Amino acid sequence: MASGIVTASYIIAAVLFILSLGGLSHPETARRGNAYGIAGMVIAILATVFSNQVTDYAVLIVVMLIGGTVGVQAARRVQMTEMPELVAILHSFVGLAAVLIGFATYLVGLEGFHGAERTIHEVEIYLGILIGAVTFTGSVIAFGKLRGKIDGKPVLLPGRHWLNLGIGVACIWIGSGFVGAQSTGTAVFLLVLMTLLAFAFGVHMVMAIGGADMPVVVSMLNSYSGWAAAATGFMLSNDLLIVTGALVGSSGAILSYIMCRAMNRHFLAVIAGGFGTSGGGAATSYEGEVTSVSAEETAELLREAKHVVIVPGYGMAVAQAQNTVYEITKSLREKGKEVRFAIHPVAGRMPGHMNVLLAEARVPYDIVLEMEEINDDFPATDVVLVIGANDIVNPAAQDEPGSPIAGMPVLEVWKANTTVVLKRSMASGYAGVDNPLFFRENTRMLFGDAKQSLDAVLAALHA
Repeated sequence: MASGIVTASYIIAAVLFILSLGGLSHPETARRGNAYGIAGMVIAILATVFSNQVTDYAVLIVVMLIGGTVGVQAARRVQMTEMPELVAILHSFVGLAAVLIGFATYLVGLEGFHGAERTIHEVEIYLGILIGAVTFTGSVIAFGKLRGKIDGKPVLLPGRHWLNLGIGVACIWIGSGFVGAQSTGTAVFLLVLMTLLAFAFGVHMVMAIGGADMPVVVSMLNSYSGWAAAATGFMLSNDLLIVTGALVGSSGAILSYIMCRAMNRHFLAVIAGGFGTSGGGAATSYEGEVTSVSAEETAELLREAKHVVIVPGYGMAVAQAQNTVYEITKSLREKGKEVRFAIHPVAGRMPGHMNVLLAEARVPYDIVLEMEEINDDFPATDVVLVIGANDIVNPAAQDEPGSPIAGMPVLEVWKANTTVVLKRSMASGYAGVDNPLFFRENTRMLFGDAKQSLDAVLAALHA
């Protein structure tokens, strides 16, 4: 295929990727955004496959078949509730690819470079491997935390900030020795040494981040994977990969900033450690009487209410109760009730987690509102149904300046006439902070599996 056709195809694909990001910014246009992204990726792959850079089609076909098979199987088997883990592990693949391509490019791709041009290419390779290595191990640890294989609590080594600074300085020093190294063996040794340090930094960085910050971690790693892809594009002289990586990297960085602002935290504070690891005081333990209710009593509260707000959390995702939530919503709306959903920016384990689950369950987009849109309406709400959420509805964020989550914007569900909280137990949330909401006079606790409890509430409503 002529180079002009390849360039034109890359431009079209880049435009489609930009349109895809625009479409994915809102649930109503997300399907169209996905279509743009798929079309852009098909064009990009075909243009690359038939370009003059590809010479061995046998190897290419084999690896594409392997990757395509894995992708299809993952799409079929992975549940919507497991999307955060899938996103994290896919980020790790991008990072690992950047590391492998970096080493391959250095070993076989520098013969034609000399002088300043060679120095620039060596810097590109070094940065690509560095970013890719951090992304790889950081994403693997994030996957383990999201999957429950690794404890969500932050693991804080003594002098961790000095350790991070030391690794950073060491990588810079090694990089100065790598660029312009006279011996290939010496250069490869320095690359391997830097890669090992970057692997260690990725592990240490994410291990020190608390579970409540995982939505920020996912978007942060998304940004890292984009920059790793852009660096790979520089190494391979592929313009589309550079543009696509920059789009992913910048959008991930913006999303990380939005997530941090939603939690009233600075990005560096998240990197330094999870909630309660720096600043703030110790978490307070609360005592008092808890008022529990049955599914039938909850149904009666909903039946008598005129205005209902549902707050979904990770517990809904774990119980896979989103379809039952939709049926309850449908039943209440048929009875003339106003039902809306309140979505906190960091509900779940990745940005937009709750929106995806509700969209899968066919909940109308127009009744799904963000925190800023609905927080002022809670005082006029008859019943709030909190399904498996904890930290995002914790009044300690506002009432206790010494709380580890002090200052974090939360959904003010306690201002409603009655708040019904569905939980398995009185355990604290992912941030490890107890919730005084459970002991308030207008709070009712419906204990048990969210799916089973909501099924019972739905049956009572129909009865």
